[in-house]
Amino acid sequence: MLRDVAVAARAGRGARYGVLPGAVCVVGSRAWRSARGRGVRAARCLSVLAGSRGPALRGRHPPVPPCLLPAAGPQGVAAGGLYKGRGTSASSKETPGATGVLPPSLPSRDSASPHQGSRGQVILCEMAAGSRLLLLLLLPCLATASRSPPGCRIRITSKGLDLVKQEGLRFVEQELENITVSDLHGKEGQFHYNISQVKVVDLQLPFSDLHFQPQQHLAFNINNASISLCFRRQLLYWFFYDIGSINASADGVHIHTVLRLAKDEVGRLKISNITCNASIARMHAGFSGTLRKVYEFLSTFIVTGMRFLVSQQICPSLEHASLVLLNSLLDTVPVRNYVDDHIGIDYSLLRDPSVSPDTLDLDFKGMFFYRARESQELENHAVEPVIKETERMVYVAFSEYFFDSAMHAYFQAGVLAIELEGEKVPKDLEVLLRATFFGTIFMLSPAVVDAPLRLVLQVSAPPRCVIKPSGTSVSVSAFLNISLVPAGRPAVQLSSMAMETKLSAKVFLQGKALRVQLDLRRFRIYSKQSALESLALFSLQAPLKTLLQLTIMPIINERTRKGVQIPLPEGMDFTKEVVTNHAGFLTVGADLHFQKGLREVIEKYHAVPAAPTSPPAAPSADPRQL
Repeated sequence: MLRDVAVAARAGRGARYGVLPGAVCVVGSRAWRSARGRGVRAARCLSVLAGSRGPALRGRHPPVPPCLLPAAGPQGVAAGGLYKGRGTSASSKETPGATGVLPPSLPSRDSASPHQGSRGQVILCEMAAGSRLLLLLLLPCLATASRSPPGCRIRITSKGLDLVKQEGLRFVEQELENITVSDLHGKEGQFHYNISQVKVVDLQLPFSDLHFQPQQHLAFNINNASISLCFRRQLLYWFFYDIGSINASADGVHIHTVLRLAKDEVGRLKISNITCNASIARMHAGFSGTLRKVYEFLSTFIVTGMRFLVSQQICPSLEHASLVLLNSLLDTVPVRNYVDDHIGIDYSLLRDPSVSPDTLDLDFKGMFFYRARESQELENHAVEPVIKETERMVYVAFSEYFFDSAMHAYFQAGVLAIELEGEKVPKDLEVLLRATFFGTIFMLSPAVVDAPLRLVLQVSAPPRCVIKPSGTSVSVSAFLNISLVPAGRPAVQLSSMAMETKLSAKVFLQGKALRVQLDLRRFRIYSKQSALESLALFSLQAPLKTLLQLTIMPIINERTRKGVQIPLPEGMDFTKEVVTNHAGFLTVGADLHFQKGLREVIEKYHAVPAAPTSPPAAPSADPRQL
């Protein structure tokens, strides 16, 4: 808590207590301002400024902060006259204190030294102190503002990483089997050799590990692996020339790689860096032919060179696989794409992944937008999703902001409206409406009485989603205009009533699509003109609710049943989904399943770069689109 601030008197009796005009003092729980003719107990003010919480010291002078000391002049520290003591000259001696200097005694009542010499320094000191205080107060706000809460958060657990390791290990095997080794040739004395057409014929990776590593994100280790090679030999020893093949085996292969994940400039997850270390403990070569014994004796040069060349090709192969091939797989994750003709969704990452020893969390914006205003941002004031579970392979959390932004985008598009006219109005409802407004219709012209009815239902404000542990609901406010539409004449309005509905929402995940099933729970209508008319509309409550359930809700659910894609790479799907509601957000726990192998997906999308998403059609604002 900040203490109150008191400002010393600008003139008059305030100067006699040694208080400069405009000097700021912290005096406890109340703020005191001395005016002309009203003195301030300067001794207490100075003691508080010096750090003392007790009463003013008499006969002693507490240390003063250096920023309040005037510049030293010919008369010492008190040259400006600020600390001239009662009956003490300006040349009074200074006594060392806690800050190195103690001021002289307080000025006398009759002292008339001007204060203009130190007033500017005190004001500057106050401004500097105020700036520092303001900065300290704003630091928490700046930190909060820089960290926007996500609308969607995905957590990958160690169990999910184990599944990725199995698929990734097959991918690494395929990459290492395709490594290319340059030809090896040379001579030692009379022994000339040329090694070419090196191929990997077998690869054994018995011990591998993929785990989360804080600060570096992912670590992949292969230990005690073996690589079987086959290459063509050309050997010349004195007058003996031989051509054939050699089978070699590299044992004790150790590979250690660390992958660093980050978001790129468009908010997509990427492998930004990889560090790799590879070593081969030993290598053997088997020769065949009549000169087998001679070759085995001279094979030291060949084996040493081959071990060096193979170990030098492992890391470049893995770097290409990570920075090029795996990044092309991550390119299949949707970042900003269109949902339908009216809205799109932004799944850009808000920040780099957060990694713990057991989990990896990805924070996505999770904001829907109106396609005609893609640059418009909707502020996120919802509760930040918190995922504590680690039992499933993956968890996806959605805040209320995720659903609110979708309904806000649809509201901006103007499609949350429906119009029923003529034969589209149910007969039973038409008879009831004509009976309800019989008095109004009776007073109209005969040419209008038999005109067809028109019902226009339109949402008046963006619907709001509320997520509680007990369930998810959507509150909708709308108005219903009932009018007669005579041919060739302007419409005649019979009534305009307000509607408040509450829908229950069942959220579920199917494949990679998040789907919502809505059901009407509460419904209330009332007149915007008078309470008496609201009572007359009570008989329409049940028929209009039935109209919504049988006519409007199927149209809405047809749209929400299509769902929206979750940011997941191509070839991966969710299985065994379980939805759990919390206060302000919901989580979906699921397991992962690979429909396609990494190699298949990479070859599909790496060979032909993915074309940008083409807009399906121009946005429409016609209220009859629903």
